[in-house]
Amino acid sequence: MKILLLEDDSLLNETITKYLRMVGHTIVSAKDGKECLGFALEEKFDLSIFDINVPFLDGLSLLEDLHVKKRAMPVIYISALNDIEEISKAYELGCSDYIKKPFHLKELDYRINKVSQTLKQDMHHKRLSKSYSFDCDKMILYYQNTPHILPKKQLQIVDFLAHNRSLVCTYEMFKEYVWFGEEIEEGTIRAEINRLKKNLKEDFIVNVRGMGYMVDF
Repeated sequence: MKILLLEDDSLLNETITKYLRMVGHTIVSAKDGKECLGFALEEKFDLSIFDINVPFLDGLSLLEDLHVKKRAMPVIYISALNDIEEISKAYELGCSDYIKKPFHLKELDYRINKVSQTLKQDMHHKRLSKSYSFDCDKMILYYQNTPHILPKKQLQIVDFLAHNRSLVCTYEMFKEYVWFGEEIEEGTIRAEINRLKKNLKEDFIVNVRGMGYMVDF
């Protein structure tokens, strides 16, 4: 796998990099959030490993930025922090795993392999609920493995939510990536999403009051 590593401790950064290269991965490493963001925007990675408390741009804000720029990728967080709010936010942002420092390098490799297996299963179909899945390549929504036909705009909404599963998609994000920067009111977005929800046989869209919508499955 091609992995992007963010770790500001030079010794730990070097140790993780050497070990993961030894077991067959390609590693690009950064020591601060801004440098890491630059790498993430310039290259494509299969997985990222982020520390949280790093200079210039913390690991959580970094993932938020990547979601907005549609460059998000699976993330394993490594951190000495034991704050339940930080851990909760990491999972709300859609991280794949969270490892408390200190950890054994073999444990990190095990977690990477586990994420890799999940990615292979989840590469094309995004599970949205018990009965719904979405084929991101073909732009087809399935209900119990049968295509569920939707109007174009509603299908674009599902596509955006599926690509940002477990992340709150704000009204501004919908304006930019679903309505492509068109000047529209939040009420227009809410109305279209409400029509979509009525068309679904199983509602998988969660309304996050005052913020936007998400798929949390």
